[in-house]
Amino acid sequence: MESIRKPRGTMDVLAPDVYTWQYIESTARRVASKFGFDEIRTPTFEELALFSRGVGECTDVVQKEMYTFEDKEGKLFALRPEGTASVARALIENGKCSDTLPIKLSYIINCFRYEKPQAGRSREFEQFGVEMFGSSDAGADFTVISLAASLLTELGIGNISLHVNSIGCPDCRPSYRAALVEYFEKNADGLCDTCKTRLKTNPLRVLDCKCESCKKLAENAPKTIDHLCEGCKNHMDKLTAMLDACGLNYVIDTHIVRGLDYYTKTVFEFIAEGIGAQSTVCGGGRYDGLVKELGGPALPACGFAMGITRLILAMEQNGVKVPGKNAPALYIASMGQTAQIKAQEIVWNLRKEGIYAECDVVGRSLKAQMKYADKTGAMKVLIIGDSELESGRAMLRDMTGAMGENTQTEIEIAKVAEYLR
Repeated sequence: MESIRKPRGTMDVLAPDVYTWQYIESTARRVASKFGFDEIRTPTFEELALFSRGVGECTDVVQKEMYTFEDKEGKLFALRPEGTASVARALIENGKCSDTLPIKLSYIINCFRYEKPQAGRSREFEQFGVEMFGSSDAGADFTVISLAASLLTELGIGNISLHVNSIGCPDCRPSYRAALVEYFEKNADGLCDTCKTRLKTNPLRVLDCKCESCKKLAENAPKTIDHLCEGCKNHMDKLTAMLDACGLNYVIDTHIVRGLDYYTKTVFEFIAEGIGAQSTVCGGGRYDGLVKELGGPALPACGFAMGITRLILAMEQNGVKVPGKNAPALYIASMGQTAQIKAQEIVWNLRKEGIYAECDVVGRSLKAQMKYADKTGAMKVLIIGDSELESGRAMLRDMTGAMGENTQTEIEIAKVAEYLR
């Protein structure tokens, strides 16, 4: 019978690779906590309308990439393609929009997009993200950007650059949109078929196209920062002043528009050199109209998301080493059934005290148990048999010395926890 394989674009994460994932997740949670962000957990699937309204019906995510399904009651749902819309929905539904502001939330979630699998891009992928609600000040933008910078530094990713842009607000966006449409209509022959459609529905997305002819045209397209209203310009100036004051280097990149409709004003990306086409390890910005669009109050917001697999690629590029599996503090090698039962009793009591201990569970010979203990990296080995149980004493072997230099000490079996401490 033919074996069943995992779906294309998904992955199995096993040891030792899983230790890198755990390291990133624990570091992300620690850094977020240091910045005052509480964790939130939302459903893996939501009503389809949430993403159509929040992310935007004209985006590639909604039109091409979402996994959608109809349940037995005929309702339409989608596996979440990103996290921000779900978090905003959760605030509204649970009556949290009136909490003390700002509301600072973080999450680690799996997302789903039907895309062509490649390095750094999967159909199921994991993200770490943060959202800050309730502040329209540039200080909120700086907080989330500096959080991302702190995390990337703690993960040992050095070949990174921060790219920042402003795409304006509802007051100044129409004039920029008109200038953009006029420019691209004059050069429509150079646009790909997708961008010819985008020009009518979402012209900013043309600036983000990866097609070479579109990229070449975009180089000379009107710049968003040249069409900002006074409020958006002051917001951008304040943000860059904060980045300057704190020594966070950045590049003003007028081609950054991000791929989701809800962005306003600030957009930013952290880009890692040398990890291939999917070099953006973090992307985010401001989305002041999202909560209101989803039926809540006018609540400004900003945040970002980081792809875990892209972080791993960047860490590998930087030669970052992460902690591996913990080695047992003690392995108990037993001889005979009575000793094996006693070994389980000792291990049980040690684990209750927070000490990592192991013993034989597959019936190995003493010689094989010693080899296995060595493979696990056990720091000490206790050898027990009938005679040791009768006397209440056994040999505790220290396995941390150099080859051939392991030392042995006779101890009371009942006091093994004290020796380990």
